[in-house]
Amino acid sequence: MTSKVTNHTVHDVCDAIRAHHHFVVVSHARPDGDAVGSQVAMGLALKALDKHVRLISADPVPDIYRELSGVDDIEVTSAVTGSWDAAIVMECTELSRAGLTGLNNGFVMNIDHHPGNTFFGDVNYFDESAAACGELVFSVLQGLQVPLTVDIATHLYIAILTDTGSFHHGPISTRTFEICGRLTRAGADPRALANKMFDQYKVGRLQVIATMLSEMQMEDRDRVAVLTIDESLLTQSNATLDDLDGLVNLPLTTRTVQAAILFKSAPGQPLRVSLRSKGDVNVRVVAAVFGGGGHVNASGFTLESTAEDKRQAAIQQVVAAVNTALGPAVGEAPSDEKPLVRPE
Repeated sequence: MTSKVTNHTVHDVCDAIRAHHHFVVVSHARPDGDAVGSQVAMGLALKALDKHVRLISADPVPDIYRELSGVDDIEVTSAVTGSWDAAIVMECTELSRAGLTGLNNGFVMNIDHHPGNTFFGDVNYFDESAAACGELVFSVLQGLQVPLTVDIATHLYIAILTDTGSFHHGPISTRTFEICGRLTRAGADPRALANKMFDQYKVGRLQVIATMLSEMQMEDRDRVAVLTIDESLLTQSNATLDDLDGLVNLPLTTRTVQAAILFKSAPGQPLRVSLRSKGDVNVRVVAAVFGGGGHVNASGFTLESTAEDKRQAAIQQVVAAVNTALGPAVGEAPSDEKPLVRPE
């Protein structure tokens, strides 16, 4: 089990876990709900097997997840040091996506569902048909016969709930709902978790939304929405990047918009670009042009430059993705889909 070009099975992952004792468990930099949920659930399972476990992240956990059990165990650092004999790396298409040094110093298990995975592990468990990495972790835990505690079930449910955008996108399948059924029977509370993930933001988020939508640009006869959130808006609204989760999806609730692009800038950070789309519109290919990645309908990348030509290049790539999937826009945008403009 040392080939780095082979996709292994869940049984191979379970065998590797049984054979090792001191683990580091990591996910990608700038963790999201799937990263946090999968990481903590895996850590809890390993502890149930009497393994020594360290959870490590290159960046802090977003505020919305910090009250969850087990999250306080995540160490925030730039390097994996100390003694360990196996690393479980989740949600990373390549090892560098973790944003950590030192992971190439030992045995690595790669668990991921993102297209473009480079099979960097000594054991690779990759399945792009999974709606979230949490689905794959669930399968590993079943293979290890680890009981589903309330805490484990809660973290795996959050992983799936958030990575599908509340079951709006991704390769959602019968398996997704079968797993969620198992998790709710084990104690995950769908209503409480949906409330916690989507209904507990600060009022500043509403102020950001109001300004962002009032300044929204429409391209390709209203099939592409362009959103911008800059440093001054964050400051005026007393908001942070953690408060912006999911905002890129808002234009997709309209009939005509097929793709949305959101430019987010914060002090001391590169320009983050989020992409969302409907149906066959593939925004992952857009992200790849700029060194990013993700899924067909949900991807992203960063731009070191905020120059207008870079911004326009990204917008045109999104327009091209829509045209590739749906053909050129024909005729005028429907009048009832025109953005409202406040009279002077």
